[in-house]
Amino acid sequence: MFVRLYTGPDGHSHFEELDPASLEKDTGITFGSYPANHFYDWHTAPDPIYYINLSGSFEYQIEDGTIMRFGPGDVILVEDTKGTGHTSRTIGDGPRTFAIIRQSRAGP
Repeated sequence: MFVRLYTGPDGHSHFEELDPASLEKDTGITFGSYPANHFYDWHTAPDPIYYINLSGSFEYQIEDGTIMRFGPGDVILVEDTKGTGHTSRTIGDGPRTFAIIRQSRAGP
């Protein structure tokens, strides 16, 4: 659930449920989800990103066979934009939801 808490013209606080797509337009944050057992084969990140896992669990595997698992609240700075990359898999019985924030790049 995405909720806005704001002060209305009446001077009182109010709640408003938001569509995650509207947040993406306003803030540059991307929200998404993958179903249980989702597997994403070898890939790289399109740009350096902060990947914030909101719910559910998943794992990344890198080429040497190392697997690292992540759960709700974990934040991963993903910078493997070249090379072999990694795989990702949703683990557990439910989906996972996440937010992605692109890392700003310095320079021209």
